[in-house]
Amino acid sequence: MRANARFMTSRRSLLLAAGAAGATGIAGGIAWWRAERTVPPEPRFVPDAAFPNRLRIPGNDGLYGVLDVAGSFAIAAKSVQQEIVPGVPAALLAYEVEHQGSRYLNPLIRLRSGGKIHAQFWNGIEETSIIHWHGLTVDSNNDGHPHYAVGGGKTYEYNFAVPNRAATYWYHPHPHHLTGKQVYLGLGGLFIVEDDEELALQQALALRFGETDVPLVLHDRRFDAQGQLAFAPSNDEKADGFLGTQVLVNWTPKPYFEASTRIYRFRILNASNARIYKLAFLVGGQALDFQLIGNDGGLLDRAHTVRDVFLSPAERVDVLLDLRNARVGDAVTLASNAFDAMEHEDGPPDPGTPAAAAPAAGPGANDTHAAHSGYGRTEDKSAPTAPNTTAANGLTGGIPEIGVTLELMRIHVRRKEAYARSVPATLSRIVPIAANCQSPRVIALDHVKMVWRINGQTYQHESTPITVKRGATEVWNIQNAQASMPHPFHIHGFQFQVLERRGSPGQQKALAVNDKGLAASDLGWKDTVLVWPGETVCIVIDFTHPFPGDQVYMLHCHNLEHEDQGMMLNLKVEA
Repeated sequence: MRANARFMTSRRSLLLAAGAAGATGIAGGIAWWRAERTVPPEPRFVPDAAFPNRLRIPGNDGLYGVLDVAGSFAIAAKSVQQEIVPGVPAALLAYEVEHQGSRYLNPLIRLRSGGKIHAQFWNGIEETSIIHWHGLTVDSNNDGHPHYAVGGGKTYEYNFAVPNRAATYWYHPHPHHLTGKQVYLGLGGLFIVEDDEELALQQALALRFGETDVPLVLHDRRFDAQGQLAFAPSNDEKADGFLGTQVLVNWTPKPYFEASTRIYRFRILNASNARIYKLAFLVGGQALDFQLIGNDGGLLDRAHTVRDVFLSPAERVDVLLDLRNARVGDAVTLASNAFDAMEHEDGPPDPGTPAAAAPAAGPGANDTHAAHSGYGRTEDKSAPTAPNTTAANGLTGGIPEIGVTLELMRIHVRRKEAYARSVPATLSRIVPIAANCQSPRVIALDHVKMVWRINGQTYQHESTPITVKRGATEVWNIQNAQASMPHPFHIHGFQFQVLERRGSPGQQKALAVNDKGLAASDLGWKDTVLVWPGETVCIVIDFTHPFPGDQVYMLHCHNLEHEDQGMMLNLKVEA
């Protein structure tokens, strides 16, 4: 009991010290979890059995190799063999680039703001495809709209400048009805833009990309008994979203990362088809403070101390984890904390769902292999028995529902490092768009007969039901029906600012940092925002752009099964 009291006193003192650091970020260090002790470094590191695989880190080539853009290049979508489960080659779809003597798969494309992309896309798969540059400000010819999808063996030319501020963007396929499948099977990569503010942060914190500045791509995936990716959504899964048995990080199952006693930056992308995460860094089940410094559209004005953050499909967060007060031998777990997924919210009955479809309560109602999959339906989500290598990596078995606690990655503190850097008080300058929520355009999200809709409509290839004027500033109220599920709402071609959340569930309200109900992850610039059932999210968009003529973009739910089933509309920006 006395030892526990010392622990609590020490932890409370450190919390007060961290709070006193104020606008200087985490110079004072986060609250650590251990009393004083000495653990000598191990002569040979053996990871714990729960996380046996070294995290795949972007290198000079190969999967996620860093491609610093210089001149034109060709990028091909094709089927490749790639180990995901160690020792088990798997068929994967990937973007292949051969450039200046190196071969890249799903390259991490990096360039300075204002740089140019000149790329020829070759579709080497046997179905239509096109690349969408998610979050980038480009004209509609370069945006990757399904209009421009090309068949197998065909090419498409991209030629555009990148005016965007520094941020972690990404690229992925966008053919209608096939986006979920192609992303799930492997197509997609990161696109990092740098500018002077970004370089100043790197210098201030002595960040080295791939070492202390580490991208983490979360893939929720399902595998068969042979260690191959399995994608065959049922009708229920098309309505709810396709979930996997295991979350991979950078295509690594059960990964570990070796760290030293310093500040680390993690750029985290949710590339899952449907799974939402509530990210936290845990020790013994206790959440540590960390710093949120950026999101979809780049750096925030300053660092915000948080303990968890929601991350829906396609969203990105940029975070700092301070390990300076850790001991060599300590470990931190990147996890998704438990939350209410709100996938089966009550409201007016869906006319397409008969009352008889509701399951009777009773024994086994919460069994993983008869998981509740949405709107009164049940589905057998069992998986076949797997070889030892696959099972050992947690790739088969029951499918965790959204909202359960998941351990994603282990961070092992391996080295002591002298480190005296602190987070700058100001990271960036965010200029607010002048607007209020008094006269908005309403964007209503709902469903009927198990079909998800936007403003009562589903996608029609040639229709442009939402039209705005070039140069206009519009306020949109994105309203999610009460009888619904969470929807990650994405707009092509433009970043936006979130003004207010109304009718938010308690778990979202608890993260608010201002009187408008916004979480730290809502601040700054966004291209995707999570809208909970019964919630209204007010955003403002400046439709100014430099491109001649009319431009046709899209808005849609980034639950990829919802998107593929038609929960998207064309957006026309008239000249």
